[in-house]
Amino acid sequence: MDLRVSIQNCLSALQLRELTAGYLREAAVLMPIFEREGEPCFLLTRRTEEVETHKGQISFPGGMRHDGESLRQTALRETFEEIGITEDRIQILGQFHDYLSSTDYRVSPFAGYIDKPFQTRAQPQEVAEILEVPFKTFFNPRQLRIEKMPGRGKLINVYFFSYGNHEIWGLTARIIKDFLEELRRSMRPS
Repeated sequence: MDLRVSIQNCLSALQLRELTAGYLREAAVLMPIFEREGEPCFLLTRRTEEVETHKGQISFPGGMRHDGESLRQTALRETFEEIGITEDRIQILGQFHDYLSSTDYRVSPFAGYIDKPFQTRAQPQEVAEILEVPFKTFFNPRQLRIEKMPGRGKLINVYFFSYGNHEIWGLTARIIKDFLEELRRSMRPS
């Protein structure tokens, strides 16, 4: 089955977990997905050391919602601002669960498919590097480390995925892990 159709079917059948309280601000991220030689990949960014929060961390393109803007528009705008891919090159496949960030943002991820060929352009104040990370990276148990860390008054599992000399962890790793588990579950034969 076509990757786009599989993701759309998965997300349309999903009972979304929506946060309605307990956050200070709203943000959205795009999970940019493309295929390289038939292999599904995410486009991720490594943040610069100049950004306000999450310095040097690997993340999806995204940011804070502006007044009058939908969360979907936020994800698309931030993707263009951070990595230079225009809205007309992205097919939104659906929304995923809301997450509460360590900075008390409600983060709403959107899966977006990008047809090849495309070009990226890193915004130099925010993005130090753009990474093309195959889905299979996140299915390899040797690439995964789980640590217990304090969060919201209890110990929580924090996921760390190794990719080359990079470590993908925190909220981005949790979103990827949850998303790929949902996708695999939805693709299993009944």
